[in-house]
Amino acid sequence: MAEKKTARKKSTAGLTAGERAAMRDLVKERRAEAAKADGEKMLLDSVAAMKGSDRTMAQRIHALVKAAAPELAPKTWYGMPAYAKDGKVVVFFKPALKFKSRYATLGFEDAANLDAGAMWPTSYALTKLTPADEKKITALVKKASR
Repeated sequence: MAEKKTARKKSTAGLTAGERAAMRDLVKERRAEAAKADGEKMLLDSVAAMKGSDRTMAQRIHALVKAAAPELAPKTWYGMPAYAKDGKVVVFFKPALKFKSRYATLGFEDAANLDAGAMWPTSYALTKLTPADEKKITALVKKASR
């Protein structure tokens, strides 16, 4: 038993508290997926747990993604709001407070179809959402979900 505890400590020793929490969230998500849990409920619960501008932006991004790409399945990914196609995460929202960052992040994974030449952005820093930002996010999500 002591060996297992030592091994566990060593395996998480280099992780921050936020990273360890994200790993715990991932384990919960995998168990919920196996139990066929409601991904949108899990996403909305994660948004409800956020504070301040993180919550406001996550709520707005949820509305934008649902309107732009209703075929994407809401879920959580490492405890963060995410949207998947064929089981693969396409877009996610990383709140600033989760990892004590100065900005939130809207990110796109490999499954997103955003390829533009040999180099393109896969994530965007967010401090607030303007109408122009919302328009850009809507276009990106539409493109990513194809």
